[in-house]
Amino acid sequence: MLVHICCSVDSHYFMTELRKLYPKEKITGFFYNPNIHPLSEHELRYIDVKRSCDKLGIDLIKGEYDYEQWFALAKKYADEPEKGLRCELCFDIRMNKSVELAKKLDKKAFTSTLLMSPKKDIEQLTKSIKKECEDSGINFLIPDFRKGGGTQKQFEMAKKEKLYHQNYCGCFFALNKQNLNKIVTNEFSSPLNKQILPSSVEDRIQTYKKVAKLEKEKKDYEIIREKFLNYRLLNALISCDKEVIKSHVLFYSHFKNKTTRININDNYDKFFASKDEILLLSFNAFNKICKNKFKNFNDLLNNPLSIKNEIKVRNVFFEPYNLSPIIILEHIPKGKIQIQAKSEIYFDVRDKLIKL
Repeated sequence: MLVHICCSVDSHYFMTELRKLYPKEKITGFFYNPNIHPLSEHELRYIDVKRSCDKLGIDLIKGEYDYEQWFALAKKYADEPEKGLRCELCFDIRMNKSVELAKKLDKKAFTSTLLMSPKKDIEQLTKSIKKECEDSGINFLIPDFRKGGGTQKQFEMAKKEKLYHQNYCGCFFALNKQNLNKIVTNEFSSPLNKQILPSSVEDRIQTYKKVAKLEKEKKDYEIIREKFLNYRLLNALISCDKEVIKSHVLFYSHFKNKTTRININDNYDKFFASKDEILLLSFNAFNKICKNKFKNFNDLLNNPLSIKNEIKVRNVFFEPYNLSPIIILEHIPKGKIQIQAKSEIYFDVRDKLIKL
């Protein structure tokens, strides 16, 4: 039997119940979800599905992430509501590819863990599964594990097994429809320097990779939900006498004005503009604090400190909870400095891994 898998929260309970119904069946999972956006979220969900399958002793095949092809087909239904024509198309794409694999592997039966999702239309999904299986010679299974309190049991099991519980279905268009506010949108912005931001998808990938490693090593751990003050730099442009200059803005640098102008008439390694509470640091001054970690300024731009260590540098100059901007420049030039920047501070929640 081949089972299409969407996410670990839906699949773990579904697979457990499926085994009870078909104890003699050899079950193979197939993770194929080109609708999930962005790629990092797709990889995070795969990592946790793999962890779930390993717990259950189920072989897992990872499908291709052909997002561009999916997007080209789905974009014409961008304004469709949830459970509308876009979802129907999305089911058809995923079920078609899954049944193709089932035939290739000579599987006799097929089903999907999407049947477990309380946000999906079972009739719509059933129609898609039947259509793709119709001329394939493969039996389709439509078990309803939601009934009899199944959905409640599903979430209880997911909590017990510490599975990753995503806060949107995965589709870019559905995310816009759900209007999950700017905080979720900010999770999708990743720095070009590949710095790992708190509560980002990349941050959660690191967490759940560690979880999988601890489970393989049979070590105890706990995951707690932690409230904290999060931050995103949305844009920043620093210029001197109207020429853009290279810069690096430290984490928690919150700009109260969109534009700040500073006149500098002398040479400085450190300059504090009290009007907008902005601290300019030369690369040499910054690198000295970092014990000459960086070869040059470009090395800093391409391989920045971790957020944790950037906060340590911030604490050299300011008290904890201070949000004054700190901007690192290759050198602090003389002339008219203009700083254009936008940042956001907001309350957030993240998964925190604790080794026991």
